[in-house]
Amino acid sequence: QYRVGDVICVDDKCGVVEDISLRMTIIRDIDGTLHHIPSGAITIASNLSKDYARIKLEVGVGYEEDITRIEEVVNRVGTELAQDPEWKDYINEPPTFNRIENFGDSAVIIRILGDTTDPLQKWAVTGELRKRLKVAFDKEGISIPYPQHVIHQAKSQQ
Repeated sequence: QYRVGDVICVDDKCGVVEDISLRMTIIRDIDGTLHHIPSGAITIASNLSKDYARIKLEVGVGYEEDITRIEEVVNRVGTELAQDPEWKDYINEPPTFNRIENFGDSAVIIRILGDTTDPLQKWAVTGELRKRLKVAFDKEGISIPYPQHVIHQAKSQQ
């Protein structure tokens, strides 16, 4: 299911496999913590570095935004990323607008999907996509809202 160098998740622990023996699998997480997992305790192991990986990014946009325009900008940014000489070797399918995923309290949540060629580059490609989307949204005047609270102060009665 996995080998040394793969990125795996076992229960709630995820990281790079550093060692495997008959008794134990040792993985190091992104914080540098080393986890020793007894082989008998492993019932499900998820390999995040096999064959390819999927970029799945969810972004909130303002309710006032034109969703068709959002789709065009997202698809343009994904295509540009997939054609960039620095990134094209890591992308099988350009990230594209997939759907409206949800209606949040302060944002319409959209989902963007794409496939990477090298599963271990998934996080780098997704990070670059986020950066490019932020730049494109700023340039296009597309708002990425954040939660806000309105506080009303009661008038004191005299």
